[in-house]
Amino acid sequence: MKRVLRIGMLLPIVMLSACATNNATRAPDANLSKLKTFYVVRLPEDGRGIEKLIAARLTALGYQSASGDATKPAAPVDGIVTYQDRWMWDLTMYMIKLDIQIRDGTSGAILAKGEVMRPSLQRKSPEGMVEETLGVIFK
Repeated sequence: MKRVLRIGMLLPIVMLSACATNNATRAPDANLSKLKTFYVVRLPEDGRGIEKLIAARLTALGYQSASGDATKPAAPVDGIVTYQDRWMWDLTMYMIKLDIQIRDGTSGAILAKGEVMRPSLQRKSPEGMVEETLGVIFK
C-alpha cells in the first residue's frame, strides 16, 4: 500500500516536469541571411504585446523591424512575421507555447518556422520564449 501511495505522489510531479521542446524547419530554398527588414503582424486577440517583443528581439539581432495591426506592411519588407502564442494557468498565467513563422515579404510563402514549448516547471518569460524561438529559427 505504501508503494502505491509513493507512486501516486510522484505521478503529478513527473507529469508536470515534462520536457521542454523546440524545433525549427525551413523551406528547402530559404536563405534567411538575405532578409534584412521584417514586419510583425499582431494577432487580433493578442493583448500582451507579443508582436512588440518579437520586433524588439529582431532589432536586437541586427534587423530592421516594425510591428502593427495591418496584415501587410505599409512599405515593402523582406519578411513578414506571424505567430501564435498559447497560454496556460498554473498559479499564474504563463506562455506554454510560441510558434513563429517567417514569410516571404512578397509572396507570403512560409520560409521558416520555429516553435518552443515549455511546461510549467520550465517556464520562461514571454521575452525568453521569443528569444528562444527566434534563436532556433536563425541558428
